[in-house]
Amino acid sequence: MIGLIVWLAIDINDKAKEGENTIVVSATGEVFSAPDLALTSFTVVTEAKTVSEAMAENTEKMNAVIAFAKEEGISDKDLKTTGFNIYPRYEWLQEWQCAVPCPGGKRVLAGYEVRQSLQIKIRELAKTGQIIQGAADRGVNQMDSLRFTIDDEDSLKEEARKQAIEKAKAKAKELASQLGVGLGKVVQFNESGIYPYYYTMEEAALGKGGGEDLQIEPGENKISSTVTIIYQIH
Repeated sequence: MIGLIVWLAIDINDKAKEGENTIVVSATGEVFSAPDLALTSFTVVTEAKTVSEAMAENTEKMNAVIAFAKEEGISDKDLKTTGFNIYPRYEWLQEWQCAVPCPGGKRVLAGYEVRQSLQIKIRELAKTGQIIQGAADRGVNQMDSLRFTIDDEDSLKEEARKQAIEKAKAKAKELASQLGVGLGKVVQFNESGIYPYYYTMEEAALGKGGGEDLQIEPGENKISSTVTIIYQIH
């Protein structure tokens, strides 16, 4: 026990000394850019008494959506089926609804539901509203998401990081000057993360009605980087 107490005391003392010989600064860099890519996901849901009927109807509608997307200039590489599911649908019959005695009621098979989902990348943002409206007209009854992003973000991430580092360096020099100490070498660097901010459908400006076209405004995206730098001081 005595040995443990002595070790803890030495460790705490060493950390205190380290803290006296370093300075920690943090800063954030932000870059704003207009998006050049819209990502959306459409789903066609159909119900029928049999699996074959539900599948036939679902396939016809989704094929029409895919054909329309290609007519609007969407390439094959920007079309991706992300889900295809078949579910049985059940209904609960009350006792008085049964053709034969069924005390307490019973569950019966009512039919089948087929769901097929398609992800689309729209590179001509001006066509976003037109494609969404056209897909809905051809049988899409669920739209899972819409977000605007930037196809190549690497250069923007690098710029945000560069800004953050320059701000942190300037802050360190100012603090060192105010404290009357000199800056030494960097002993630790940490980037807490680069978080691109995407606009979702709820945040985009949507307008429809009275025979007007669906209007969608992509706005701007923000990419930020936060860095923490630890300097030796003397």
